[in-house]
Amino acid sequence: MPYQQREFMKGALILTVAAFVIKVLSAVYRVPFQNIVGDVGFYIYQQVYPFYGIALGLSTFGFPVMISKLVAEKNKREDIRFIISTSFLFISIIGGLLFTFTYFGAPFIAKWMGDSHLTGLIQTISFSFLIMPFVSVIRGFYQGKGQMVPSAVSQVTEQSIRVTTILLLSYILVSHGYSFYLVGKGALLGSILGGLGGMFVLFFYIRQNRFSPSYPKTSSLKRRTIWKRLAFQGILICLSSMILVLYQLVDALNLYFGLVKSGLSPLDAKIEKGIYDRGQPLLQLGTIVATSISLIIVPMIATAFERDHMAAVKKYVQMSLKVSFVVGVGAAIGLVNIMKPINQMLFENTNGSHVLAVFCLSILFSSLILTLSAVLQGVGEFFTPAWAIALGLLLKYVGNQLLITKLGTMGASVSTVLSMLIVSFILWWKIKRKFPLKVFTNEMIKKCLLATMMMTVSIQLWIMMLSYFPFIADDRLHSTFISISSVVIGGIMFVYSVLKSGVFKENELAFLPYGHQLVLISNKIYKRG
Repeated sequence: MPYQQREFMKGALILTVAAFVIKVLSAVYRVPFQNIVGDVGFYIYQQVYPFYGIALGLSTFGFPVMISKLVAEKNKREDIRFIISTSFLFISIIGGLLFTFTYFGAPFIAKWMGDSHLTGLIQTISFSFLIMPFVSVIRGFYQGKGQMVPSAVSQVTEQSIRVTTILLLSYILVSHGYSFYLVGKGALLGSILGGLGGMFVLFFYIRQNRFSPSYPKTSSLKRRTIWKRLAFQGILICLSSMILVLYQLVDALNLYFGLVKSGLSPLDAKIEKGIYDRGQPLLQLGTIVATSISLIIVPMIATAFERDHMAAVKKYVQMSLKVSFVVGVGAAIGLVNIMKPINQMLFENTNGSHVLAVFCLSILFSSLILTLSAVLQGVGEFFTPAWAIALGLLLKYVGNQLLITKLGTMGASVSTVLSMLIVSFILWWKIKRKFPLKVFTNEMIKKCLLATMMMTVSIQLWIMMLSYFPFIADDRLHSTFISISSVVIGGIMFVYSVLKSGVFKENELAFLPYGHQLVLISNKIYKRG
């Protein structure tokens, strides 16, 4: 492998590991946070979190990716300085507009959500949009130069400071008896401090590098061209990566309001929304594999596509989609099987388990959407994923409006699953038109269904057997034992069934985490012709 390609793959691996750590932190901290603040406090935080999620997505995936491409295309120092300064001006305008809209529009947004007490929290989180230009441009510059460490360190630093501050401030404020709205402000302050921490890390690298981003006197580039690519490709890329956050935003806008409209008291509606939001960390954890695949697959497919290696493109597409589907099915059905005990293990009680079980079916479709979008972006199709996701958000909003007043939070879960199913189908249809692929064959689907059935039977038999031996007095401790043991038993049965039936070829297994070990295991239990 050539030196430049090795360095590129090394850099991609660094960013993938950083993204993995961030996703885990972002999902896991919500569990102790909910335990500290309860369902009402969790509702308050989740109502405002999507605004931070949008700022994070733009400054981590959208703009830096596009800036890095612009920088990588140029060798002259003056051209790079022009790209950086022009990009900074453009993102500053976008960040300023988003800050203005969020800060001054906070009363209107809070009223739209049906809770005017959220105004101050929305105004607090709006400051994250002012940090966005500095972080986006510096990350994009280093990634374009092939130096992924600054971006990775800043991302991990940002999330570490954020998570630590959120949990610490929440615990202190709750223990001193402050209102949950003030606790929510403290948690959001942690997000701002995390963003500042990530920014200062990047400033440190820039100072060490002695790079001056000042506006150059001469350059052959045109500002309009750079702005156009940032506006269209940068934002379109971002829409795909932010799908989970945008779905949370839709729920924040009309779920609580719909529950109150259905006849619940404001307090009961907040509790129900907080219970429903327990599904978010489960969804994030369930889609980590798909997120990692999307980060790896885009440069691989893009490189093969640019070199017109269509056989390699088809191979990467088939491999990524099959892995995403199988892992998504296993994660979704596995969680459905143990939703009641895992709900109690993580969140202290079993409230809303049936709603969360339906919600977790979206793990499969969100995994497919993330992977399908990444594949299309890899071959230069930026518009299709964006409009498909925009349509999905519209369907989700309308679905909430129609179903919540009749079904409560179950209506929100159903609208999430159905809208994501439609988006998945649209993206798959687009890929089928582009490449004659045979991924989701009847044989493959039958084998996956058999594996999920074997997993389900083994988990349910295990839970049934444990019900005759209530040897642990504490219900939450009992649920913890059931959850962890069921994950181990169900996971082993699912992996064994998948490997035994030969769903994956050796090169596809190698694409998975611990792929080498999986190949060795597969060769022992499945005789390949």
